[in-house]
Amino acid sequence: MVQKISIIIPAYNEETNIEPLMEKVNELVKTSDKDYEVIIVDDGSKDDTYKVANKLKRKYKYLKVLKHNVNLGKTDAILTGFKNSTGDAICILDADLQYDPLEIPLLINKLEEGYDIVTGWKKGKYEKKFVSNVYNFLSRLLFRIHIHDQNSIKIMRREVLEEINLRKEWHRYIVALAVEKGFKDGEVKVTLYPRYSGKPKYSGKGRIFIGFLDLLSVKFQISFMKKPLLLFGNTGIACIVIGFIVGLYDVILRFAFHKGWRPLLYLTMLLIISGLLLFSIGFLAEIISRIEERIERIEKELRK
Repeated sequence: MVQKISIIIPAYNEETNIEPLMEKVNELVKTSDKDYEVIIVDDGSKDDTYKVANKLKRKYKYLKVLKHNVNLGKTDAILTGFKNSTGDAICILDADLQYDPLEIPLLINKLEEGYDIVTGWKKGKYEKKFVSNVYNFLSRLLFRIHIHDQNSIKIMRREVLEEINLRKEWHRYIVALAVEKGFKDGEVKVTLYPRYSGKPKYSGKGRIFIGFLDLLSVKFQISFMKKPLLLFGNTGIACIVIGFIVGLYDVILRFAFHKGWRPLLYLTMLLIISGLLLFSIGFLAEIISRIEERIERIEKELRK
C-alpha cells in the first residue's frame, strides 16, 4: 500500500495558475486518507511564479517550493523535486491545470493493484492529437509498453526514479525506461482540460523533430547500447561480406574478361576497412557497456 505521495509540479512562467492549482490540490489532500507533500519547482521563471508559490507555503503546510536560477527544462525540474521528496510514491503533475488533481486517486488505486508506474490516458480535445497518437504508436512499437499515452500525468513507486537514468528532455520516456528496467506499467483514463491560463510551453514544429530524435536516442540506449556488438558487429560483417563479393567480381572481370575496373578495387578496400573498423568499434562499445553496468551496480550498493 502507498502511504505517502509526493506530488512534483514543474513550473515555468505559471504565476496565474499556481494559486488555483493549489486550491484543487488542497481539495485532494483534505478528502484523502493518504499523506501528501507537494513540491513546486520553479524552473527559472521570468514572472512571479516563485513569489506566488512561496507565499502559499504559509497557507499549505505540506507545500515545498524550490527554484532553479535558470530554465533547465522539465526533466531537471522533476529530478530536483525528486531529490527533495520523501514519498514512497511520486506523482508528476503539470502546473497548467490540464489535469485535475482530484483524479490522482484513480492512479493511486491502479498503482496499488500491483503496478510500478501508472500513467493517465487522456480523454479530451487537444491541438496535437494526431502527432501525439503517432508518437505513442511508435513508442508502443519500439519499447513494447502497454499504455496509450507516455506524456501525461503519471504516478510511480519511488524505486522507478531511483533506477532509471534521465537525460535532458527524457521525462517523456519515463515509462519506456521503467519498463526496460523490469517495472510494470499500467494506465487509467483521465480527463484533459484546456490550459487554465497562460501560453503552452511545448509548441512548435521544431519540437516534433526533436521529439522524434529523442525517441530514436532512447531506443538506441535501451537496445543497442546493451549489446553494441549486435549493431556494429553485424554491420561490420555485412560490409566485409559485400566487400569480398565486390572484390571477387573485380578479380573475375580482370582475369577472365581482362576488363578490370579500378573503382571496384577502391570500393572493395573501403568496404572491408569500414567493416573491420565497425567490428572494432563494437568490441570497444561492449567494453564500455560492461563498465557502465559495473558503475550502476556500485551506485545501487551505495544507495542501500
